[in-house]
Amino acid sequence: MSLPEGARCIARVGGGDINEAYHVELADGREAFVKTRATASSGEYEAEAAGLRWIAEPGGVRTPVVFDVGASYLALEWVPRGTLSEAGAEELGRGLARTHLAGAGSFGSFARAAAAGFGSLRLSNEPAPDWPTFFADRRLRPLARVARERGALSRAGAEMVERVCERLADLCGPPEPPARLHGDLWGGNVMADAQGRAWLIDPSAYGGHREIDLAMLRLFGAPSGRIFSAYEEAAPIAEGHAERVGLYQLLPLLVHAVLFGGSYIAAAEGMAARYAG
Repeated sequence: MSLPEGARCIARVGGGDINEAYHVELADGREAFVKTRATASSGEYEAEAAGLRWIAEPGGVRTPVVFDVGASYLALEWVPRGTLSEAGAEELGRGLARTHLAGAGSFGSFARAAAAGFGSLRLSNEPAPDWPTFFADRRLRPLARVARERGALSRAGAEMVERVCERLADLCGPPEPPARLHGDLWGGNVMADAQGRAWLIDPSAYGGHREIDLAMLRLFGAPSGRIFSAYEEAAPIAEGHAERVGLYQLLPLLVHAVLFGGSYIAAAEGMAARYAG
């Protein structure tokens, strides 16, 4: 266990699949959530801290304040948990739209985030000239390669992912400027506080297509459908987006196939087959 200097552990708490997490009291008396892992990659927690600040910057969504960050820990504002209210869901939808529309400088990295983390996976955020290129070369192809190496994708599955990549210019929909993405926005990374308001945690932030965040939020069960209706009112999505949901869910399905195997392998291959043509 690695904690900030002078911190006192109050209790161990849930912290996801790979980190240990603790409710602590810092040396200055503030309560904090600390996630820690001795095997954290270099700059991992610094990138997460930068991502939290970046997506909070436009003022659309709440993220915990970063209290301290080290090589093997991240200390964040302690937020007592509650249940997301209907008003909180609608606020999140509007706020997420505002965050996306705040934009990014490129399809790819922002300051201090040369890579995005998905569990123990690190994927390059090197900028690309357009979204289809970034999605293919920085996300789908690298994931398919790792999945193939680890036995989490068959040869036929990898070939289908490659065919999807070759078709992305036609599949990705109308061009849009790079959006400011959370990057790993499944329902577990939407946390409700005691007042029923939403907070976003655990980002893998980068500049990308805004439909990625929305598709990922739908994949494992969104906290509320009101998020999407409020989002659409604030920032309507381009025509045909319903047909692109599965395309953008291919990314998290490949991530889960690599990390967890099992039924995610068939799900990823099935989704790739749907868009391979």
